[in-house]
Amino acid sequence: MARKKNDEAVPAIPRTATRLGKSSVLKGTLRFRDSVRVCGRIEGQIISEGFLYVEDGAEIHADIRVGSTVVAGVVHGNIHASDSLEMLPTGKIYGNVKAAKLRIADGVVFEGKCEMIKNANTVDIFSAPVDQLKSSVQRV
Repeated sequence: MARKKNDEAVPAIPRTATRLGKSSVLKGTLRFRDSVRVCGRIEGQIISEGFLYVEDGAEIHADIRVGSTVVAGVVHGNIHASDSLEMLPTGKIYGNVKAAKLRIADGVVFEGKCEMIKNANTVDIFSAPVDQLKSSVQRV
């Protein structure tokens, strides 16, 4: 993570493969592999294993299912990020979120529920049944 002059954290953003400009309006399903930076408006759904960046000023009315996402704009819909979700200070999310890693900056507007995704390879030793613990230890 880089730093601005005023020591504010700047998210590490992967090189964007595709950019939807400010005047872009997409209605339907957006599917992509690498990364997309949205500066305009999307209505429908977004599905990808890749990275989604919602620019400040962008507006999305869609359910989002991606690998990772950074939200600096407005999202009306549920977000499922299998890896990470970062909400920047200008971000507004009106919907439920589900993510493996979550970072929320000061100033974010978030109205919804949050659920953390557990790693399928881990076992909670304090609440798992004994048989599950035994089989987990034997696999190692």
